[in-house]
Amino acid sequence: MIEDSIHVGKYPLEDQYKRFSNSLQVINRSDSDDLKSSDIKIEVRIQGLYIIGNYVPTIEHLPGIIEVDVLDSFKILCRRLSRITDNAGNPKVPVSTEKLPPPK
Repeated sequence: MIEDSIHVGKYPLEDQYKRFSNSLQVINRSDSDDLKSSDIKIEVRIQGLYIIGNYVPTIEHLPGIIEVDVLDSFKILCRRLSRITDNAGNPKVPVSTEKLPPPK
């Protein structure tokens, strides 16, 4: 759901993040969709870079916490992708969104 919200522009994003918004994938790596489960894992992925967040069900307002973490993780990944060198090894060449595969 948060992935779709970012794709359609629900959240105001700076230009440096907008170019990566269609490549975002948010994947539930938990054993269940139940937010009361003992092992909640959410993966935020852009291309080959990803961040996995682990959560405990006792956190108050867990859905809101996960949503904020996904947004923060997305921004971290965008900044990292912007710093990656291109295939020719040129340092600090921003990654073009044309090089990013579409989300699955």
